[in-house]
Amino acid sequence: MKKYSNTKATLAIAKASFRAILRSPSAVVFTLAFPLIFIVVFANIGGGGVSVDVGVAKGCDTSGRFYQQLKSRKLVNLITDQSTEDMNKNLAKGQIDAILDLKPLVPMQPLEVSVQYSKASGKGEILKSILNNMFYYVQSAELAKIQAYSPLKIPEAVHLKETTVSGRAYKYIDFILPGQLGFSILSSGVFGTAFVFLSLRLTLVIKRFFATPVKRYSIVLGEALARMCFSLLGALFIILVGHYLFGFTLIHGVVTVLNMLVLSAFGLIIFMGFGFIISGIAKNEGTVPPLSNIITMPQFLLSGTFFSVTAFPKWLQYVSNALPLTHLNNAMRLVAFEGAGLGDVTHQLLILLIWLVIVYAVAVKTFKWE
Repeated sequence: MKKYSNTKATLAIAKASFRAILRSPSAVVFTLAFPLIFIVVFANIGGGGVSVDVGVAKGCDTSGRFYQQLKSRKLVNLITDQSTEDMNKNLAKGQIDAILDLKPLVPMQPLEVSVQYSKASGKGEILKSILNNMFYYVQSAELAKIQAYSPLKIPEAVHLKETTVSGRAYKYIDFILPGQLGFSILSSGVFGTAFVFLSLRLTLVIKRFFATPVKRYSIVLGEALARMCFSLLGALFIILVGHYLFGFTLIHGVVTVLNMLVLSAFGLIIFMGFGFIISGIAKNEGTVPPLSNIITMPQFLLSGTFFSVTAFPKWLQYVSNALPLTHLNNAMRLVAFEGAGLGDVTHQLLILLIWLVIVYAVAVKTFKWE
């Protein structure tokens, strides 16, 4: 008699489950359609309202009138909480538009102003216009002091030193696509897993499996393999569409794509754990969406999926930085645009690993077979 193979059983379950996923409209919508729609919309409208992000150099005179006037301009967002190294890196990437340095005002001397613009940013001209407008009023004030009829030479009120730093442009698609990829993986892992295993339990399919030689791990592993294959194919599709249609940056080409897929797989394993928890505590299919939304909605909104976490108040940033999707999105962006390898995102991977342990410890306690 031929020996029964659980490996073949696992692959058969995976194949059947993969076909079922392809036939599921909700799986296609959440994994592919929604992320692509958001990518198309955000890639074409950019990051929303116009503002100029200006880094404030260390040692800059922030007590003077000129700085306070610049701070009051609605179009100018002054950044003071970054190190010099981080500001220089972000300037080269175009993540900030300029770095400003004001020297303390010396009596009878012009105000010393240094501005570094980013070639990778398209907003330098906006800041130049704002500064020139402010300089005009400063110079006019000096002119008023001297009087129009005075034979004295009008002193220079502001001495401006401008430089431009070249770098690779950081497009909005470089921010939005990793977030939408995380959106896709989170949706697939949580909603897909929860609905599938709850349905298998309620329809007594799992109970029928117990009448066969199929091992329990084969059921879980088969379903997980199917979900993994579908999600990674979806991730690859999203990356390629973003790259070829919208110019999404893949700094090391195929190597970057492979690293992003590895991160996607790791994230999916964690989010499937949430799905196992929900399938265990849900009483019926009607309770799956609200339970799933409790897990997914905070991460969709607070994990840098649509806009930067730095836009939130400080207290809310602490919440954002505790969520697993935040660290998955950050790792994706570092790999795609910065060219980081998996060894360079160990901080993000460590936090994701902690989440993995916590989630599956809870899943073991809550998951039900019958």
